[in-house]
Amino acid sequence: MPSSISRTSFRTKAFTVSAAAALAAALFPAGAAAATAVPFGYAPVGPASVYGTQWASSSPWGGYVATGSGFTSITGSWTEPSVTCTSSNNLFAPWVGIDGYGSQTVEQTGAQVSCASGSPVYSAWYEMYPASPVYLSKPVAAGDSFTGSVTATGGSKYLITLTDNTQGWTYSTTKRLSAEDVSAEAIIESPSQSYPKFTATKFTGITVNGNVFSSYNPIPLSSGGYSPTALNGGSFSLVP
Repeated sequence: MPSSISRTSFRTKAFTVSAAAALAAALFPAGAAAATAVPFGYAPVGPASVYGTQWASSSPWGGYVATGSGFTSITGSWTEPSVTCTSSNNLFAPWVGIDGYGSQTVEQTGAQVSCASGSPVYSAWYEMYPASPVYLSKPVAAGDSFTGSVTATGGSKYLITLTDNTQGWTYSTTKRLSAEDVSAEAIIESPSQSYPKFTATKFTGITVNGNVFSSYNPIPLSSGGYSPTALNGGSFSLVP
């Protein structure tokens, strides 16, 4: 993944949809998961107030984000939706993580679907920005139930765990990062700003620092025509 991608405001990202597609085509052969050329975890590097109401109403992230300080763990589950590709630019992922909203670090894990080959291609990943995303050689399919978690274990170390409950695999890794721990999120995101069509994505069982997600009064965000339903404890859906 290119290391030169700027993590500035979503309104000034270096990658437009067409640029992302061009880079993907250059780096990956036809039929490959070319969208891996575009990393996840984009977010503004300042508070939402800097970007006005546009961020809250039409952000690159859809879902909920808790803000503050001292976020050391998040756990949540979701079902990877079946999608209909409308463009080879279509790329999106549900994920859970810490940081990225008002910070210059992210600690995240999720499962993406790319339409770069003309058909949906699913893959799992994690990201510890500023390092590039890491894509896992694990089977992923539409309808799979996932549980992801990010936990600070001390000494600037983070344990990242992603489980595909349907396929029966778990991946865990510990990485070191001088992170800021200023937000916690359950999100859908399209780095290419081009979502495929899907009916809904549901997150369940979200906890932050061992507490139910709603206790942090997280901010709702809409993205690409998908908006979150009301947060019920640790559960919500993103629907068109």
